Amino acid sequence: MDAHVVPFGIHLRRWRERRRMTQTDLAAAAESSTRHLSCLETGKAQPSRDMVIRLAEYLDIPLRDRNTLLLAAGFAPAFSERSLDGLEAAKAAIETLLRAHHPLPALAVDRHWNVVLSNAALPQLYEGCSEALLRKPVNAVRLMLHPEGMGPRIVNFAAWRAYTVIMLRQQLDAHGDPVIKQLLAEVVSYPVPDASEEPRAFEGAERLVTPFKVATRFGVASFLNTITVFGTPNDVTLAELALEMLFPADQETIAIVRSMVEESELRARRKLLA
Repeated sequence: MDAHVVPFGIHLRRWRERRRMTQTDLAAAAESSTRHLSCLETGKAQPSRDMVIRLAEYLDIPLRDRNTLLLAAGFAPAFSERSLDGLEAAKAAIETLLRAHHPLPALAVDRHWNVVLSNAALPQLYEGCSEALLRKPVNAVRLMLHPEGMGPRIVNFAAWRAYTVIMLRQQLDAHGDPVIKQLLAEVVSYPVPDASEEPRAFEGAERLVTPFKVATRFGVASFLNTITVFGTPNDVTLAELALEMLFPADQETIAIVRSMVEESELRARRKLLA
């Protein structure tokens, strides 16, 4: 066996411990015995393909890692991993949603928060950001919080970073992804801008969710964000895609968005006439 291949039993034990389940709990859920599960983890017994799939389902293991588990047990992967271009129906659905959400920002991100599709709305929001951060692949988390990105202009930086840290920690706890671990450490290290408002009692829209508040030359825009994923995906790429959309949190932001759109349209007309 290749010295770099992690045995099935080690994978299984790591996932069971990550889900905070005992061998007895998992054995009962998978309709097996604690003794058999112990033998699987120590390598004294080899699982059937059906057992690997059952254990992965009960442990809620991501599709990418289910394939790894199957390979470690000596079986072929169960889930395909195609490029987004190869997922025609899914890509068309995402592009339809992005267009429908224009002129408000909407983007599709992969498991590491890299932007794979965007409707490129309200470019004024990204004014002043480093060209390096705007170069593909754009990382949405880094663009928002980095000191050379939107970070210094996020009015409620401390609150928004706290929300992001919780989200990344949940993702790390669920998947154990080393890239997310590195991104989390990076986000935690970002300095809080001097102009960031102090955390305060929740008022207005903040009683519902933490808004994304960013200072622009049009004024302070406040957005609510939603994150949507595909239900019951059977492709690794599709399982790891998420669609993030921003919505105005108040009337002031609606007016700011209108002004930004009018400015963009005016620039486009002038460019055509030039």
